[in-house]
Amino acid sequence: MQNTPLVTVVCLCYNHEKYVVETLNSVINQTYKNIELIIVDDCSSDNSVFVIREWLKNHPEVPFIANSENQGNTKAFNKAFKISNGAFIIDLAADDVLMEYCVAMQINQFQNSTYNNVGIVYGGLELIDENNNSIGNFFEIYHTNTSGKDNRSGDIYKGLLNMQNNVCSVSSMVEREVYDRFSGYDESLAYEDYDLWIKTARYYNFDFIDTVLVKKRELSTSMTSYRSRRFNKKTWKLGYSTYKILLKALKLNQSREENRALLKRLHLEAEIAVRTGNFLLFLRYVWLEMRIRLMFLK
Repeated sequence: MQNTPLVTVVCLCYNHEKYVVETLNSVINQTYKNIELIIVDDCSSDNSVFVIREWLKNHPEVPFIANSENQGNTKAFNKAFKISNGAFIIDLAADDVLMEYCVAMQINQFQNSTYNNVGIVYGGLELIDENNNSIGNFFEIYHTNTSGKDNRSGDIYKGLLNMQNNVCSVSSMVEREVYDRFSGYDESLAYEDYDLWIKTARYYNFDFIDTVLVKKRELSTSMTSYRSRRFNKKTWKLGYSTYKILLKALKLNQSREENRALLKRLHLEAEIAVRTGNFLLFLRYVWLEMRIRLMFLK
């Protein structure tokens, strides 16, 4: 591995006119300098495109893709990935902010990891609101590990299934080989991260950096805010995507223990389906659980 391999940062923008300049500046102000920045605007309805074009006047070397219609995160990212050249990739939302040492620490972790075959390096992050006020630490708020062990590095596949591990995609750097292997993101999904984690964890190790690498902005329009809304089309779309991801995980599983871990996640998603009024999805989860339990009888 080169000492300073090229890192591609794909910055995805959708209605982020208030924040996109701060995000872009956080990329070009990295202490690590061998960075390729690609910007994609996914047909924003605010002034994001104008703001980006104004910023580009001082950075004409940066490629900019302005979609004429909204395509969603997975397709927008894949479009940028196809023209990228980096050996490592960062998927960055245009309302989040990289700490100036983020890329340098991630590259250092890849180069000096105690694990072989590392596919994703990720770290901690600070949650902030629309006014840059700190909300808290991601792993303190969304801590799901009850095992008493630090299982954030190495083979984390089962932990992703039974929710003993919660990777933060915002603070992740991904080996290009991973995206090449899976042909980018699955464009049939409404969101991308959980699917990528599971597929990657099946074949690669993860490595965690216990340092805040990114500031993640929590807004009322953020995707996480749609997780549990009742009778909401976007919420239901996210729910069906999770169901598809878990179906794919079942095919990746290699043991009864992993199937039992998957059942724990199924129970949570079934509860969410009921709370959000998506009873058809709930019935699909009931069917899927029966299918898995029948596998135990073989």
